[in-house]
Amino acid sequence: MAPASFSSPVLSIEVDGHVGILHLDRGDAGNAMGPEFWTDLPLAVDALCADPAVRCIVLAAQGKHFSVGLDLKAMAGSLMGTGGGGGTTSQASRNASLNRNIRSMQASVTAVEACRVPVIAAIHGWCIGGGVDLIAACDIRVCSDDAKFSVREAKVAIVADIGSLQRLPRIIGAGHVAELALTGKDIDADRAATIGLVNHVAEGGASGALTMAREIADEIAANSPLAVEGTKAVLAANDGRTVTEGLDFVADWNTLYINSNDLVEAMTSFMEKRPGNYTGT
Repeated sequence: MAPASFSSPVLSIEVDGHVGILHLDRGDAGNAMGPEFWTDLPLAVDALCADPAVRCIVLAAQGKHFSVGLDLKAMAGSLMGTGGGGGTTSQASRNASLNRNIRSMQASVTAVEACRVPVIAAIHGWCIGGGVDLIAACDIRVCSDDAKFSVREAKVAIVADIGSLQRLPRIIGAGHVAELALTGKDIDADRAATIGLVNHVAEGGASGALTMAREIADEIAANSPLAVEGTKAVLAANDGRTVTEGLDFVADWNTLYINSNDLVEAMTSFMEKRPGNYTGT
């Protein structure tokens, strides 16, 4: 069922058991990312994360393609910094407006990365530009065997600025990022798997990718929510820290949270040789 607190013309969400599903829902336009997308994405993530039943999120898309990237026509004013400024607006004011717009779009994608629960991207068809920015903010990525990827901004005279150049080096390595971003080339699902952009390639198009993502999400949701959220937080905290600093962080985390009802249930279920029934308390 869909949370009653969220409604969008370009995104849809539902909760199925402990898994929240967030769909890009502008399939007739290739899920091109216009103004409503950037406004509504963090609201959708917040709505799912606010539901205590949600332990994992699957990010998928309706239509033939995951996303063809930025809706250049709809976003032209924002890209030029001319959003309603009029003909008398100074260049300095237009520059300031553009900077605000870029930072707002960055924050929208960062909301996915900052989500308290893991996010799994299920990709099919084309995933271009802003689509790659979006999946790079997810914790796990799977794709269909018909998926194609492109960090294409250089081909349209833009430097990618929504997160691909910052997040992809941690996923696929600096050399692969440089090749993709500097050439703007397209790669297929097999190449994406070879370089580590996706964890798995599924047969069966969009439904196959979604099924695989759901299977992984269900595996995650079966674990202790406290342990899953803690693991995601520790992995994120490692970025930019030394090993020693990371160890300090996880020691502090476990000091706060390890003595939980979930730990008691883990011990009990192990002794009783049954699956754990975790509550996140």
